[in-house]
Amino acid sequence: MSKKHQKTEKSAGKRELRSLLFATFKENPAQRYNYKQLARQLGITNVNVKRLIIELLDEMKQEGVISEPAIGAFALKMTTVHVTGTIDLTAKGTAYLVPDEGGEDVFIPQVGLKHALNGDKVKAVVYARNKWRRPEGEVVEILERKRETFVGVLQLSRHHAFLIPSGKRIPYDILIPLDELNGAKDGEKVVVKIIEWPERQKNLVGTVLEVLGQPGDNDAEMNAIMAEFELPVKFPPAIEKAAAKIKERIDDDEIARRRDFRGVATFTIDPADAKDFDDALSTRVLDNGNREVGVHIADVSHYVQPDTPLDREAYQRATSVYLVDRTIPMLPEHLSNGLCSLRPGEDKLCFSAVFELNARGAVVTRWFGRTVIRSGRRFAYEEAQAIIEGGDGEFQEEIRALDALARKLRADRLANGALDFDRAEARFEIDANGKPLRVYFKHAREANKLIEEFMLLANREVAERVGKVKAGEKAKTFVYRVHEDPDPAKLADFSRFIAKFGYRLRSTSSRALSTSMNKLMADVKNRPEQNMIETLALRSMAKAVYSTENVGHYGLAFDYYSHFTSPIRRYPDVMTHRLLQRYLDGGRSAGADAYEGRCKHCSDMEQLAANAERASIKYKQVEFLADKLGETFPGTISGVTQWGFYVELSDSLAEGLVPMTELEDDYYELDEENYCIVGRHRRKVYQLGDPVAVRVARANLVERQLDFALAGSEKSERPPASPSPRPGRDLRRARRGDEMNPKGSSRRSKPTRARRRGK
Repeated sequence: MSKKHQKTEKSAGKRELRSLLFATFKENPAQRYNYKQLARQLGITNVNVKRLIIELLDEMKQEGVISEPAIGAFALKMTTVHVTGTIDLTAKGTAYLVPDEGGEDVFIPQVGLKHALNGDKVKAVVYARNKWRRPEGEVVEILERKRETFVGVLQLSRHHAFLIPSGKRIPYDILIPLDELNGAKDGEKVVVKIIEWPERQKNLVGTVLEVLGQPGDNDAEMNAIMAEFELPVKFPPAIEKAAAKIKERIDDDEIARRRDFRGVATFTIDPADAKDFDDALSTRVLDNGNREVGVHIADVSHYVQPDTPLDREAYQRATSVYLVDRTIPMLPEHLSNGLCSLRPGEDKLCFSAVFELNARGAVVTRWFGRTVIRSGRRFAYEEAQAIIEGGDGEFQEEIRALDALARKLRADRLANGALDFDRAEARFEIDANGKPLRVYFKHAREANKLIEEFMLLANREVAERVGKVKAGEKAKTFVYRVHEDPDPAKLADFSRFIAKFGYRLRSTSSRALSTSMNKLMADVKNRPEQNMIETLALRSMAKAVYSTENVGHYGLAFDYYSHFTSPIRRYPDVMTHRLLQRYLDGGRSAGADAYEGRCKHCSDMEQLAANAERASIKYKQVEFLADKLGETFPGTISGVTQWGFYVELSDSLAEGLVPMTELEDDYYELDEENYCIVGRHRRKVYQLGDPVAVRVARANLVERQLDFALAGSEKSERPPASPSPRPGRDLRRARRGDEMNPKGSSRRSKPTRARRRGK
């Protein structure tokens, strides 16, 4: 046995013994023990191990974990502090408890998890700080399970079976008794539900709920992603039946109660493959020379009444989810693609925001209310773009006039401090079986920006209509889309990073920061580091969420902002419609607490949907490259870790790892301060943002992971960049096992080894 292996084994044994000692003290917190009693309690007779107990007792005393009230007698030094919070698992199987009431996170060793899993709500006892001066604790009660079903590959033996989980790692094996297989076979992808959480056993016990198919099959993998994120595959029959009962014919009385826009030029502009059209624009020139623009939004709240089965189902889903090859809608097809879709040539009920705009693009008057419209044309973005660029077509005068106004609105928004992020999105052309044939990039052009500006206008004006009140008045409860100012510590980390590329960021004020950030985005355009810097810039920002507390929208530079324009696919827009109508009718303010809870649920579901969408893109990226093993592609180093560096390919945005073990020309070490790995002898440097050429070495479809190998010697030897302060937790992401990987990729195995409109 090598000395290195002996040392590793000894370290592992020491950690295990420490955990056993800690557990013994915790089981009897009032009891005092000397080392002999502890050895006897643990059944230890080996003299060397007894000496190790003495050594560990001294370490634990120095760390403040235990005390020595009498010479040679030790007891647990504990507090009576209990906290409740959410478990955040790391890649190593340990965890942090994120307290509900805020404050410092509490480290939970694996032995203290009590089978708590990522996202679980727990109660924990907090012990004295350890040698890293961080609070440490142990789960004493699991209050709420985040999930009980897991997806993975079945591994079958003669006497039992295990699930090898996909996606996020869980630090326990899931044992499946043979009588709980429900027809599943070895090697199949399955969904398993935990049925037992044995307190004194490490393994969890599960039962197979569903067989998804063979790993690597498109439908099996997409269904696995849906199961992994607990997304519904279809609507319950009762919900489909309730939707089907809603009549298509619009009553004359209903039309009479609404403002009629059927005689005004109206059209929709959407992606070519869109099936639901939830917004339309109308426009006409007024007698005073100003232009009226109507933003007409499908009146989902007319058809989906509060607290009905349809409403409860839509609320639970909260959002439509767009995987690469399918959509998981928020509403049944009869509504989303039928009654509520603003199809051309059909009378449709809408909730509208109607503006009078002067030649400068300033809003002169505004009106909000329920309408009836008839779209005269359905445009794809490409068709509208051709007209903007001078081509002939229906509504060409109207489209060009709206484009001119949209440009003014956009210029004013940017002048007022809005951020100008214009990132390309990777899209796939797939065949009938879901196989990706090619990757292409979607860029926003003038037709996209035309629609975006008028949707932003409507969202802003609706929020201002409710939220802006006179001095001394209290605003009524409303659903806002809020985006807080960036965290100063994250901005400081980001500024230090971009300085290595020669860029600077001014943050003396919000306006200076947004102006400086927009200049940075312009400067990096079409450069190798563009995507990485844009990614890190976005990560330095707060996430936009829904809330009844209006703090404004930093990214858009709006004091008031809501989501009003997409109720077919977003539940917050449905809430916005209901509240707006309530207040237009003179109603009292709704209860803030109830709506704040709904806002949080919608924000959580939005994040879940984004994670599922990213997982489906990652799978298709791996699938696209799976038959290109050995081929060479250009890329950029997007993350550096102690086990290698990540590379993002330029032509597909797929990300994979170049393992440290593949770098055979030297012994490389991680330089955390300079975001690079450095060869010990030859001083060759691989730094975040460097261009490299790589070969596709391995493509693991089951784990959605890529491994690359360097295609050759891309870089000359040079010293690392000048030292800078150590990066903060957001860039290093060390706690989750993702050190300095801005993409946030993680590996389940040991470290040898990735929109639709509206803001």
